[in-house]
Formats: sequence, structure tokens, C-alpha cells
Amino acid sequence: MQNETTQWLEWLRQHHELHTFVASAALILLAWLSNWMVRRILVRGLFHAVGAIVHGRPTQLQDHGLIKRLANVVPALVLAWGVKVVPNMPGPLVEVVTNVCAAFIILTIALALSAALTIANDLYQRREDAHLRPIKGYLQVLKIAIFAIAAILMIASLIDRSPLILLSGLGAMAAVLMLIFQDTLLSLVASVQITSSDIIRVGDWVEMPQLNADGDVIDIALHTVKVQNWDKTITTIPTKRFITDSFKNWRGMQESGGRRIKRCLYLDQNSVHFLADEDIARLHRFRLLDSYLKAKESELLSWNSQLDESCRLPINTRQLTNLGTFRAYVENYLRENNEIRKDMTLLVRQLAPSANGLPLELYCFTATTAWSPYEAIQSDIFDHLLAILPEFGLRVFQHPSGADMRELRVPMQDEAQ
Repeated sequence: MQNETTQWLEWLRQHHELHTFVASAALILLAWLSNWMVRRILVRGLFHAVGAIVHGRPTQLQDHGLIKRLANVVPALVLAWGVKVVPNMPGPLVEVVTNVCAAFIILTIALALSAALTIANDLYQRREDAHLRPIKGYLQVLKIAIFAIAAILMIASLIDRSPLILLSGLGAMAAVLMLIFQDTLLSLVASVQITSSDIIRVGDWVEMPQLNADGDVIDIALHTVKVQNWDKTITTIPTKRFITDSFKNWRGMQESGGRRIKRCLYLDQNSVHFLADEDIARLHRFRLLDSYLKAKESELLSWNSQLDESCRLPINTRQLTNLGTFRAYVENYLRENNEIRKDMTLLVRQLAPSANGLPLELYCFTATTAWSPYEAIQSDIFDHLLAILPEFGLRVFQHPSGADMRELRVPMQDEAQ
């Protein structure tokens, strides 16, 4: 058997082209076998070992193709070293294969490093405080640097020259590179400012009307920030716009624990009048007004008693009004409401009258920042105030509508008949 193998090899050496072809095929087969062995045995074993360390979640490494890319380095090394021992292989072809394999190895390592950075970002996102200091933008900058270095090394490998020669020519291309990567550089600066100044975080509610963005920040990357609007659409905003343009961040409201109510009741000014004695007696029934009315009656009695007999006409004395009493009732009602923050600003004030009536503004903060409970609290407050207005002899102002005109027309017709 050994003699036959020796004879066959001697015969193969006499046929140079066939010898080269068989050796090349054997080299390719060896490269494939090395790739299979590395994927199935070495790298997979390493993969399970690392996965056991990283909280039993090894699939994270597979999802980003890290194993596949690392395994491709071995067959490239086999081809680069083996092509030199293939008999009768032309020198220029050996050099080309070696250079291409070197460039492929550099590219594979760069892709593996990129996948590793992606895995690092995914692992970092599992931290509870990850949304406070996102690192995605910085990792993207590292990826750009890795691929830029890899591109220089690949070109240097393909042309079989030192990478220092290529780097020496980059000085003249600096202006061109800055022009090409202008957006990247601006985005990098913006990302650093956003992170260092804590301008926005993932989960913040931001509002940027000029770009029709109003919703939660769901992703902060190097070039873009994604905002999911309340209608579930997603607005993609360049990162630098959060530095150059104005926007509203509602994080302060959410962290304060109180959400502002600032809304007006528009009252008919013709319904404002002084309170008669029977009106005051009737309003004493309100628990929220009893102490207020007693204090005001005492104050007014003391003030009016100082007037001369000639000045004690009702027109010259201080009197309670239904509007002032209603304003006191609203303030006491808000202070008694457990869903309103007492440690924050609480005002009930009149604004300047207009053609739309007399605005009575409520300015206070709810004890929750959630949207749905906030709207329910606000609606309950104004439901109650609108329903209790007639008890004070006040009317809500609204522009005449078709129903108002019909109600006015019926009495006029009756009088005409």
C-alpha cells in the first residue's frame, strides 16, 4: 500500500498542472474542515462557557453572528499559509491569494468587533439605569473608527504596502473627510452634549412642534433620536436638532409628581351681583363656605361700623358678592380634594374680562402625572363646578347657538299673539 501511494505521488509530480490542481483542492478542503471544526467544537464550546458566565444567556452571541465571523478567520489563515506550499503555484498568484486572505481576516475581525460592541450595548441596556446614560452613540463612534482603520489596513494589504504610506496621505484629504463626515461629527458632538448635560433620556416625553414630534423617546443613537408619538407613529429626529432647536421635555413634570391644571371657567358678567341676607343664609349650608362666610361677615361688620351714619347706605358699604364667594368655594374645594397637591401652587384667580366672558382660572397640580387619571381628575373638578354654579346665582357664558335662538323666538311669538 505504501509503495502504491509513493508511485502515485511520483506520477503526480510528473504532471505539474494536475499536481497543482490536486494540492489546491486539498488545501480548500482543509480550509473547509478547519472552519467546520472551529465552528462546531472550539468556538461553540467557548460560546457556552461565556454564556454560562453572562447570566445563562448565550443566545445573545449567536444573534449578532459573532461566532460565524470569528470562525471565518481560521480558514483564511489556512489558505494564506497553505498557498505558499502548493507546488508549481505562480508567484504572483500566491501573493494575490495571501493579500486577499489578509484583507479578509482584517474585515472579519472588524465585523466581529462590531458584533461584540452590539452585544455590549444589549447587555448594558439590561441595567436599570441604562436609560439615564445611553452608550449607543459612543459605540457607534467606535464602530466607525474600527471600520475606518480596517479599511486602511485592507487597502494596505491588497496593494502590499505599509499602512503608514496611506496614513501620510490622509493629511491632504482631511478637508474632504471632514466634508464627507460632517453630519457624523456634528452628531457626535451633539451626542456628547446630550449625554453630559442630561438633556434627554430614553423614556422622556418630549415635544418638538416644528417637527410634529410629541411622545416618548424610544431610542438615542449617534445620528438620530426616535420619538414614538401618542398616535403610535414614530418621528426620527437628527440628534443635532436637540442642540440647535428648542423643544419641551416633560421629565421635570413627571419627576415632580404633580401635573398642572390651568383652565378657565368663562362666566357671564351680567350674573355677578351682591349677596342678599337670604342668599348668605342659604350659602351657610355649604360646609366649605361656613367658616369663610363667618370670617367675612365679621370683617365687613367691623369695617362698616366705622362709617358715619350718613355713609351707611348700602351703596357705601362693603358687601359680599356671589363671584367672590364662589371663588372662595372653589379654592376650599380644591384644598379639600385629596387628588390635588397642597404643597404646590394653588390659585383661583380672575383674568381680564373679554367678549367671551369673565375668565375664572384654576391653577393647581394633580397628585398624579399619568395621563388618564389626570384627565379624569380635571374633568371631575369642572363637572362639579359647572353643576354648582347656579347655587351662587352665576351663569356660564357661551355664544348664542341655534337652541338659544329658538328658545328666545317662542316667548316673542307668544307675546305677539
